[in-house]
Order: sequence, then structure tokens, then C-alpha cells
Amino acid sequence: MSKPKIAGMVVGLALLVVVVGWASTAPYLSNSGLGRTPGIMIGGTITPAMDDFSPLNDSVRGPLKFKLSGFPPFVNYLSWVGTPDGVITATRPDNGYWARRVRSNGGDGLLRIGDATYEMTATEIHGDDRIAMMRQWAAKSGGRTLDEPAYPGSEPLGEWKVFFWTPRP
Repeated sequence: MSKPKIAGMVVGLALLVVVVGWASTAPYLSNSGLGRTPGIMIGGTITPAMDDFSPLNDSVRGPLKFKLSGFPPFVNYLSWVGTPDGVITATRPDNGYWARRVRSNGGDGLLRIGDATYEMTATEIHGDDRIAMMRQWAAKSGGRTLDEPAYPGSEPLGEWKVFFWTPRP
């Protein structure tokens, strides 16, 4: 075998190791110095949707993972609150990538809460329903009011966009 072929195989193997390592350790490679890098593997066990997601508020701590259908297959974290009818999530009003994907391609995707992964659909909520859902989200996410920013430098929570995830039929 020639040296260029061997070098090509070594480079290909190195790229494969990097991609597999990235997919296995993301989303949000927190200790890598890369910042908020989305992953591609959601994990968990596909689980039938619950009749009521609110009990998860007491039994599961931390953010959920979500993965929208389609390409690219990014997995990200979101703060959330379970309700009897589905799951409330929120995002900054900066026209972020995943919110644009929900708006343009539909919101089919997967939510991983704890070890369970649910097939869900996200819908953007507007008007008074958005404010009511945002109050629930803010209460679970640190007990803040809608006039407060989620973190220093962010917009007040009352300006954030709300997406409601319901089980896919």
C-alpha cells in the first residue's frame, strides 16, 4: 500500500474518532471550551407519551434534551415545565435557529426528560396563553417574574417566545 493511501486512511480514521467523540459527549460540551455546541444523539428510551406531564416537575431535575425532525439532527437543552397536556419550553426572542425550524418546518421532534424520550410536536404560543405559560415556566425556572431577565444581559422573561410540546398522535 502506498504512503498517500495510508495517510488518507489515518486521516479518515481520525475524523471518524472526532465525530463519534463529539456525538457521544455533546450537546453542550460544557468542559471542552467549545461553548454551546449541539450534539446529534438524544439517547434515552422511546416511551409512550404520558397522559399528564406535570408529575415530572417533581421527579426530574435539570433541563430536557430536544431534537427536531429533519436535518441537521441537532440535540440541545431547554428549561421546561410539565403540564397536564404537554410540556412548556421557552427561548430568547432572538429568532434563534431551533425556533425558526419549528416555525418553518413544523415542530415534530423528540423530547428527552430523564431517561424517557417522547415523540412530540412543538407549537409556538401567542397572546394571553403565551403569558400564562411563560409565568409557569418562570416559576419553575427560579421563581422569577416576567419583568426579570433570565440571566444578566438577557431580555425580560415576558418577551421570551413560548413553545408548547404535545404528544404526536
